[in-house]
Amino acid sequence: MSEESALVRSLRGAVAAAPEDVPLRLHLAELLLEAGHHDAAITEVAVALQHAPGDEKARELMGRAMGAPAPASAPVQQTPAPVQQTPPVTPAAPVQEKPADARRGGFDWQAAEGEIRDVVPPRFVESPLRADGNDDPGDADAWEVDAPGTVRLADVGGMQDVKDRLEAAFLAPMRNPELRKLYGKSLRGGLLLYGPPGCGKTFIARAVAGELGAGFLSVSVNDVLDMWIGNSERNMHEIFATARRQAPCVVFLDELDALGGKRSRTQHSGMRNTVNQLLTELDGIDAQANEGVFVLAATNLPWDVDLALRRPGRLDRTLLVLPPDAPAREAILRYHLKDRPIENVDLAKLAKVTDGLSGADLAHVCESAAETALLDSARTGTVRMIGMKDLLGAAKAVVPSTEAWFSSARNVAMFANEGGTYDDLLAYLKKRRKL
Repeated sequence: MSEESALVRSLRGAVAAAPEDVPLRLHLAELLLEAGHHDAAITEVAVALQHAPGDEKARELMGRAMGAPAPASAPVQQTPAPVQQTPPVTPAAPVQEKPADARRGGFDWQAAEGEIRDVVPPRFVESPLRADGNDDPGDADAWEVDAPGTVRLADVGGMQDVKDRLEAAFLAPMRNPELRKLYGKSLRGGLLLYGPPGCGKTFIARAVAGELGAGFLSVSVNDVLDMWIGNSERNMHEIFATARRQAPCVVFLDELDALGGKRSRTQHSGMRNTVNQLLTELDGIDAQANEGVFVLAATNLPWDVDLALRRPGRLDRTLLVLPPDAPAREAILRYHLKDRPIENVDLAKLAKVTDGLSGADLAHVCESAAETALLDSARTGTVRMIGMKDLLGAAKAVVPSTEAWFSSARNVAMFANEGGTYDDLLAYLKKRRKL
């Protein structure tokens, strides 16, 4: 093997050990070019141009390797016969036909790109991650707004008191813009639904969105909180920005006690800043910022919600959602039994014996009764229907999940009812003789 070939081999090893050393790689390319290995030289120069796109020597070597004439001003043209000059390669198309911007510096870059397109892979194949490690672009469209639904308040069984309160305090002013304008009624502010868990607060919120013909954007604590500083506040802002762009839209803040807990009890500054951002979004940048954005919130613990959130102009209307009444219980039971094999089921009697159960409890009653019938069918090998005995037995075994909530709420209603905030709750407890 010649001395030159040994040198080239040594340089290849050095370049492999230091792939980012541009001068070393260009030296190797020049030796390959002098030895007549044009393809290998092009490959090395192309990699060098990735690391140093503006390197003049790399461009000059690429031009030589591609067979382009050297620039007129280059001193090398004054030499009658340069030792390193190689026979020109005829280009696929005449250089004169290329646009001027493709021949910058006297070299046809478009032709060069075509030659090495299959040799050098693309440098970037994926979008770079953000500094916080998240590949989510983070724009406001990342939150999906549900199209106006078909659920209406008429689909909410019973609970007529709740419907009447919603109509008077929230829906009537929004349905009648002319009357609202006449009486100077503002659309600013929102509605806070509170009560024991499993009583249909989310379903009612969707029904309100359906009544308004508005989109529905449900927001939970998982949608907002982020481990990176500042991201939680940004998420809160982008949620409201999405709602404003797609107005009319109902923004439903689920578990408000987690999203907007009392700042005086919060030790972490990030959580306090998130509550501050929520207050800012509820106020809007100006008087018209939240036009067409209706804010509904739900919580089981209204006494843990920051008081600033319930200031007039924010979540200033409060509605107590209690366990379903008899007509509501009958409608819920009918819904959960409609696709199951039943016989001789007296829904009115079943609704009466399930007084005090929440909607979730009633769903569990139907599930337990179906499970009992299923097990009996599996043991006997004969399919049997779900009867009243199964449902009454399941109802008797279910302990109302609302009792723990009422135990806590009782103390608040009796000893922390500032300004009559919990008068509705107090009246219900007295009616039910829970005081």
